[in-house]
Amino acid sequence: MGDAHRIGVVGLGVISRAYLDTLVGHRAVRVTAVADLDASRSAAVAAELPGVRALSVEELLSSPDVDTVLNLTVPAAHAQIALGAIGHGKHVYGEKPLAAELIDARTVLDAAAKAAVGVGCAPDTVLGTGVQTARAAVESGAVGRPLFASAAMVTPGHERWHPHPDFYYTAGGGPLLDMGPYYLSSLVHLLGPVRAVIGASSRLRPERVIGSGPRTGERIPVEVDSHVSGVLEHEGGALTTITTSFDGVATTAAPIEVHGERGTLSVPDPNNFDGEVQLLELGAGEKGWRTLPPSAGYAGAARGVGLLDFVAADGRRAPRASGELALHVLETMTALLRSSAEGRRIELTTSVERPAPVPLTPPQEWR
Repeated sequence: MGDAHRIGVVGLGVISRAYLDTLVGHRAVRVTAVADLDASRSAAVAAELPGVRALSVEELLSSPDVDTVLNLTVPAAHAQIALGAIGHGKHVYGEKPLAAELIDARTVLDAAAKAAVGVGCAPDTVLGTGVQTARAAVESGAVGRPLFASAAMVTPGHERWHPHPDFYYTAGGGPLLDMGPYYLSSLVHLLGPVRAVIGASSRLRPERVIGSGPRTGERIPVEVDSHVSGVLEHEGGALTTITTSFDGVATTAAPIEVHGERGTLSVPDPNNFDGEVQLLELGAGEKGWRTLPPSAGYAGAARGVGLLDFVAADGRRAPRASGELALHVLETMTALLRSSAEGRRIELTTSVERPAPVPLTPPQEWR
């Protein structure tokens, strides 16, 4: 991908600030352009960043000053923007999910292969010390042979804090497609790819009320299932039970637990980069749970570390936050929803190599 790697950002919503905080001023990349459907928003962002131009979306996708397009649009636009970038010979790194529909995600990867460009996709939180330390513990045999896992994400819904939450309740949204990528990407790191799923889901509230910002009190329709549960059959034989919900107040369940023949591992929130990894070994008695020190992952990581890993791969290795992983995660999620709708077990058509583990990398080495 070259040494002087230039980034163009499309979509300047809430999440863009976290990416820009990581990327602007980084020694390995340079943000050269920004674009948004709201031209005033892109102009305001560019005015804060020396050397960054505010362009229209079409101008950015075709700009000779952009090597990789960072796609931070809403899920329904992910495939369109990605295909536009690929059509101009550019690499693409996008927010999750890879696309709102599985067929569109496949089209993106097929187009990228034909154009000989790369595709990467969030989440990159799984590259931090939380999930990576947990993975290192599993691979070292800390719990013995993994037998099953559980994953739980329960929240009242993002309309409480997001000023424009509509897309969370339309195609490409919902608790599974919004938050599921964090959990499923983590589970692939921990237990390997998924071969089949059984799902159940519900949509018991037809509308939500916006709780903050200029639209406070406005009601928005719910067009997707707001509670999804299921069982994942991993290729290695382990089973995971997963629940993602916008319908509960809270839960005391660990975000992810891995249960093995000799112990149980508690994995921190995969929506964060770090957090405590705890181990309870069989027969520990009064010693109880013990916290494992960070032993792997990008330390002090922040949004955008996956893009930096993507750029650093430079065709010499597979990027850890790859399009192939995102496609497998998306098929797993859409298969859960399809299983719920059809009332049957669904076998997946995709698989993926587990991403390479991240060695413990201090901030000064990746920032």
